[in-house]
Order: sequence, then C-alpha cells, then structure tokens
Amino acid sequence: MSKTIIKTDKAPAPIGPYNQAILSGNTLYTSGQIALDPTSGELVLDSIEAETTQVMENMKQVLNAADMTFENVVKTSIFVSDMANFSKINSIYATYFNEETAPARETVEVANLPKYVNVEISMIAIK
Repeated sequence: MSKTIIKTDKAPAPIGPYNQAILSGNTLYTSGQIALDPTSGELVLDSIEAETTQVMENMKQVLNAADMTFENVVKTSIFVSDMANFSKINSIYATYFNEETAPARETVEVANLPKYVNVEISMIAIK
C-alpha cells in the first residue's frame, strides 16, 4: 500500500495525532476541517455561513495540496452541532460543487465537535 502524507500551511495544522489528508493510490482521504483561519489560528464563528465558508476554503487548500479540486470529490461527511443550521450550511456548501456531479454525502447531527464549533466536513476524492 502506498501512503502519502498531504499537508499544507494554507490550511490549519492538525491539532492531534493525525494528518490533513492521506493519499493512497489515487484516493485522497481528508481529515475533518473546522473553521480555523490558517493564518491567525483563530476560529471564524461570525455566522454559520462564515464558518462554513472557512471550512470549505480550508478543504479547498487540502485538495489543492494533493493536486485536486472539488471536482475530484466523490464523498463528503458533514457533522453539525445543530440540524437547524443545515439549510444555511447547505447553501454555502452548494456553491463549491456542480449540482449535477456533486459527491455522495451524509449530514449528521452530533452532540459536540472539536473546539465547540458548529460544523466539520471531511471528504474522499479520487484522481
């Protein structure tokens, strides 16, 4: 099995014993991203829309570090602390994908997320 560690300083550094992403063969497995600004290290929590945008921008940088884009994504997992935010999260998320070729996805409400954020997203992409 080939396993390449993907990392970029354009997305938040891991805050535990994990990597931003692992490329195995042609498949990229990303860790979940939260709304940490990679420059300041501060959370972007001004609104659920701003938070989701930061999460997606972080994910874009991880994908780019593996020479991929959102077009390569085949599966996403979205974890939310409150399903009442789903429509706002979904409206931002939708701007990053072509609806006709959007990936498979699940959205799950959870009791809590790292640093008490409202949304965390992970992805699987294929070259």
